[in-house]
Amino acid sequence: MTTTQRARSEVPYVCTACGSTSLRWVGRCGACGEWNTLGPASVRVHRPGRAAAVEGVPAVALRDVSTDGARPLPTGVSELDRVMGGGVVGGSVTLLFGPPGIGKSTLLFQVLSSVAATGVDVMLASAEESLTQVSGRASRMGPVPHHLLALEGPDVEAIEAAVGRHRPALVVVDSLQSVSDPELAQPAGSLAQVRACVERLTRMAKSSGVPLLLVGHVTKDGDLAGPRAVEHLVDTVLSFDGDRHHALRVLTSVKHRFGPTGEVGIFEMRDDGLRAVPDPGPLMLGDRMAGVPGSVVVPVLQGRRPLLVEVQALLGPGTGSSGGGVASRPHTLGIDAARANLLMAVLACRTTVDVPVPAEFFVAAVGGITVSEPAADLAVALAMASVVRQRPVPADLVVFGELGLAGEVRTVPGVERRLAEAQRAGFTRALVPSSALGDATASAPGPAGLVVHGVRTLAEALELAGTEAGAQTGPGTMPGWSTVRAAANR
Repeated sequence: MTTTQRARSEVPYVCTACGSTSLRWVGRCGACGEWNTLGPASVRVHRPGRAAAVEGVPAVALRDVSTDGARPLPTGVSELDRVMGGGVVGGSVTLLFGPPGIGKSTLLFQVLSSVAATGVDVMLASAEESLTQVSGRASRMGPVPHHLLALEGPDVEAIEAAVGRHRPALVVVDSLQSVSDPELAQPAGSLAQVRACVERLTRMAKSSGVPLLLVGHVTKDGDLAGPRAVEHLVDTVLSFDGDRHHALRVLTSVKHRFGPTGEVGIFEMRDDGLRAVPDPGPLMLGDRMAGVPGSVVVPVLQGRRPLLVEVQALLGPGTGSSGGGVASRPHTLGIDAARANLLMAVLACRTTVDVPVPAEFFVAAVGGITVSEPAADLAVALAMASVVRQRPVPADLVVFGELGLAGEVRTVPGVERRLAEAQRAGFTRALVPSSALGDATASAPGPAGLVVHGVRTLAEALELAGTEAGAQTGPGTMPGWSTVRAAANR
């Protein structure tokens, strides 16, 4: 092999769709699966003065670096400012993604209107809808501020030129999958186009100091559409989620370079737009029916924010499809089905609660909230037991804790925050993992008189949380179910 041939063979091939490299040409990219997208990589050009320029860049003391440029600009939308640590930072790039029709465009339009109302220019780059459509939707949410500028079209170069000409205080691009770079042959929305446009828009934001908000779509699995590389190119990633058939919307910071992640904002969708909900308690529990079997309240953590969620269970007549005298898998809404099936097995094997066979369980987290953390295990199991026994759990009781396969109740993070939220909402009693109290048999006063009782097992929790049929429990007593006894190691 000659020197020229060796040099050519060492030049890798690059996929024009996803950017992955390969040492040899193949018809189909192994990373993204696209056909005939591999081409030779560009040869690096030697620049004589480059080494001297790099050597002339000095390092500086980190403590001498000013942080004045990282001060956030308030958006005027309180729940968004809460999630982003006070607002958007100059020159930052924020990516907001969520399912179609959830209210992403509505939220960012309200942000633009709020900032424009302060007397500074803001810009909406609408790559999906015409300005006529945008104007019609905006008029339904109230008067449009004079300082709100709009640009129509998917050309990323036109967006860069408009930002350079008007120098707005904030720019929203809706949406990322519709913007395209005319220098690339790939269609808009392809992996190569999305990544190239994000890189150009990020460079523009950093060089101009203009904060940028991008709208992103999701796949059918709920993940962010486009290459995963997009997430590390931007400074902040926000997830906007909720049930389209419910009014509740949840905004969560997945990534945030200027503050803590995991912060959560709550919104209510109305006819005139989104309304920030600083106290979601009345919205979540306002329609709860006390004294109904199968209803239990659990304080869950959405990010770092505690929310009180009602978990409900219902036992319906079985269809007999499972066969063999085995109960069918629970039907769930807002709760992981595999987790609910596991809890039903723990309930049957570690306590004396007998699940009728054939029968079908229906378990739901009501209010449009999806509960995924293990801290809801104890509440789901108690709801199932309550509906089997037809004895309601006390209305002033909250419970939380993870359940193991042996029926033990395990501790969960954020105990103090959960109890404080329960006390603020008016609950007077709580069942928690005993390890959270440091004493397996202790009942301790919680915040402002909230009585907290630690339990070690599911069977113990059943005894403490239950009531006799038709009886009411007083605020100072925790009577157990006389018919439900521990069956440890059964």
